[in-house]
Amino acid sequence: MVSLDDAVLARMEKGGKRYELLVDPNSVEDFKADPSSVDLNQFLAMDEVFHDIRGAERPTEEAIESTFGTQDILEIAKIILSKGSIQLTTAQRKARVEEMRQQIVHEIHTMAVDPKSKSPHPKTRIELALEESRYSVDPFKRLDDQVKDAIELLKPMIPLSFESIRLAVRVPGSAYGSASRILRPYMEKEQWLENGTWAAIIELPAGMKDTVIGKLMRQSSDTEFKEL
Repeated sequence: MVSLDDAVLARMEKGGKRYELLVDPNSVEDFKADPSSVDLNQFLAMDEVFHDIRGAERPTEEAIESTFGTQDILEIAKIILSKGSIQLTTAQRKARVEEMRQQIVHEIHTMAVDPKSKSPHPKTRIELALEESRYSVDPFKRLDDQVKDAIELLKPMIPLSFESIRLAVRVPGSAYGSASRILRPYMEKEQWLENGTWAAIIELPAGMKDTVIGKLMRQSSDTEFKEL
């Protein structure tokens, strides 16, 4: 379960009564989109509904049944998340917005390159452009959607190219385990060579090239690369 310290309050009001749950803020939008995609045990800090969590005031079973038509905590969570709202303190909202902003900047930094230099834009440049664009970060909206929205605002401000590259990689057999875990998300094909080295063809966003190569070189300085 999400810890009590990290959870946020989901609240719905009906019939003059509040109904509250503590939920994982990182999974709110995923749960709204498809509850079955989220592990309920990880999503809820406690598997019960309250009138007032801080005061530990619980509704009766009759009140829950009358309000939600069920005692199933999953169905109750669906209703509260669809009809209610997330309650954040000022500090929680500020922290969530900043965390999401940094994730957006990181995604753009790794996905896009400057079409002239073929290198990623520095994160500071992306942050400044994002601030100048007055993009409003939503603490709960899906990261992928916010990255797309931010990119549309940034395109007139900084040159962004979303190219992918293909690399041939050779890794000593002793580094296979760690190297394969790094490359697995980008793998096209792989094979063992007669000399005991492991070879792979990968395709990845151009902006991630230096990061991935750096990770592999830390596993083995004998790693070889060739851009295809």
